Amino acid sequence: MNHRPRLAITMGDAAGVGPEIALRVWRDPRVQAAGVPLLFGDAKLFARVADKLGCEVPSALSLDELSTKNLNPCGHVIDCGSIDADTVVAGSFSKQTGIASYQTVCAAIDATIRGEVDAIVTGPIQKEAWSLGGIAYPGHTELLADRVATQTGGQPADVRMMLASETIACVLETIHVPLADVPGLLTTASLTRTIELAGETMRRRRARRGSLLPPRIGVCGLNPHAGENGLFSHGEEQQIVIPAIESARQKGWDVQGPLPPDTAFTPMMRSKIDIYVCLYHDQGLIPLKALSFDDAVNVTLGLPIIRTSVDHGTAMDLAWQGKASCSSLVAAIELASELVETR
Repeated sequence: MNHRPRLAITMGDAAGVGPEIALRVWRDPRVQAAGVPLLFGDAKLFARVADKLGCEVPSALSLDELSTKNLNPCGHVIDCGSIDADTVVAGSFSKQTGIASYQTVCAAIDATIRGEVDAIVTGPIQKEAWSLGGIAYPGHTELLADRVATQTGGQPADVRMMLASETIACVLETIHVPLADVPGLLTTASLTRTIELAGETMRRRRARRGSLLPPRIGVCGLNPHAGENGLFSHGEEQQIVIPAIESARQKGWDVQGPLPPDTAFTPMMRSKIDIYVCLYHDQGLIPLKALSFDDAVNVTLGLPIIRTSVDHGTAMDLAWQGKASCSSLVAAIELASELVETR
C-alpha cells in the first residue's frame, strides 16, 4: 500500500476494559507501524479513562471531520458522542453502555463502507447490555453482515467467525446459537463454503509469509468419535460433513476429516493441520482459548470490508485499572493491517 492504513478501533462497552486497552496501545510502536489508530467512541469517556489511568489520549475529531481533515499520523479519537460519560460506572454495564457500543460499531462500519477507514478492529462488547438496549443482534458478526448489506444495498453477507493465533486457527460453522439447535442448522452447502473460506484465508496468510504450500484444513465431526460410522450419531457425519469434505476436495482443497473432536487438537494433530473447521462455538473456542487466550484474534470472513477483534470479553472486574492484557488487541490491529495489504 502507498499509505499506512486507517484502522478504526472501537471502544467496546464503555464500562469494560475496551476503552482502557485502546488508550494503552495506540502509542505502541507495533500499532504505529501497523497503521493510523483511530479510536472510535465517546471523546469524554476516553478522556475520563485516560485521566484515571494517567495515560495520554489522542486529539479528538468529529465523525464529519474524519472525511475532511488531514489526520495526525499518530492517530485520533473519533468522537461518536454516544454516551453521558460522567454517569458510566467502571465495571457496571447498562442499557446506555450497550446502546453506545452498538452505535460506535455502526459508525465504524459506515466509515469503512464510505472508504474513510480501511479496516475495523472491535473492542469487547457486553451482549447483555445490547439486549438491555433493545438491540436484536447477538454479537458483532451478525450486525456486520446485516449492516454492510443495508448500507450497500446488497444481501446480508454469508459470514463466518474465525479465531486465530500463531498456535491455532479455527473457523466456526455456527456461532451464537443454543447447542441443541446446531444439528438442524448444518447443511452440506454451508459447510462446503466454510471450508473454502477457511482455506482461502489461510492461503493468503501463508502466501504473505512466503509459503506457497496449500493450507491443510481439518474438519471436526459433530459427535463423539466423529459419529463412529453412525453408531454415536443421527447420521450428521455421513449425510452432511463427509459430502462437504468431498465437495471441497473436488475443488482442490487439502481437507482431512471428519476428525474426532476429542483428539483433533492434540499436539500431533496440530502439526498436521493449518486451520480447523469447527461445527459449533465451543468446539473451536475451548481449545483456542486454552492454547492462546492472550493473543488470539477474531476475524469475520466473507465480508467486503475487513474486521478483526479481540478474542476476549469486557472483563468488568478489571475495568479502568490498567491491569487488562493488551496482547489480543495488538494482535488484532496487526492482523487487520496485514489483511488490508493482502486484500
